[in-house]
Amino acid sequence: MLHTVGEILVTLGLIVLLFVFYQVYVTDLFSAGKQADATHALDDQWSNPRADHFAVSEGQGIAKMYIPALGADYHFTIVQGTSAGDLAIGPGHYVHTAMPGEPGNFAVAGHRVGQGAPFNDIDLIQPCDAIVVETANSWFVYRMLPERGQAATWTATHGSDPMCRGVAPLGGTTALEYADTTGQEIVSPKDSDVLAAVPHHPESALPGGQQIALMTLTTCNPKFSASQRLIVHAVLVRQSAKDPTHPNQTPPELKELD
Repeated sequence: MLHTVGEILVTLGLIVLLFVFYQVYVTDLFSAGKQADATHALDDQWSNPRADHFAVSEGQGIAKMYIPALGADYHFTIVQGTSAGDLAIGPGHYVHTAMPGEPGNFAVAGHRVGQGAPFNDIDLIQPCDAIVVETANSWFVYRMLPERGQAATWTATHGSDPMCRGVAPLGGTTALEYADTTGQEIVSPKDSDVLAAVPHHPESALPGGQQIALMTLTTCNPKFSASQRLIVHAVLVRQSAKDPTHPNQTPPELKELD
């Protein structure tokens, strides 16, 4: 009897190991191919000069994202949509949120384990770290906001840092509704308010022209669990048009490696 139970336990253990191997490694390989295809299609779309055009079909690329603090090779094509199929390709744009550079909240979801794991290390992003978004004709530089509790000492500790130019705790006298928007937070999966144009305030009546241009990254937390959501909020600090006479020119923020 004990021998039989032992064999069953061993078999179950092997099944679990195979499942983990599939989730972590095999799905990464599949996603890498899908991500490459999405990037190639986006490059083809961008090859003809025109105004920024964001594809509306889910699963198609709309922009490219770079996070220099996570390495010189960190770059992903962001696709439209956040369905399981979309996120198997790469980071997915929440379709009801703002587009890159627009006032409001440009929100993007990504897997932390398996499926390419584009957001595996976003917990390592620090205040003022750059998140660079590339579109057909423009570059948008977002930087992570201060974390909760840093407001009182922000000027003294970060005020003279060139990387923090344009970054400050939100919620001043002209933007009280943004007081709850900090660089990083952990919320319940049911807390979709973090995706609102004014995070945590979906009922806000703040006119679009007065909304701050934000970028929000969401992923599961902790790793190998979906019990929580890890959220990173960043603010747009700079945007620039691409120079068609220098197609290989990139913004200096891409060289801000840790």
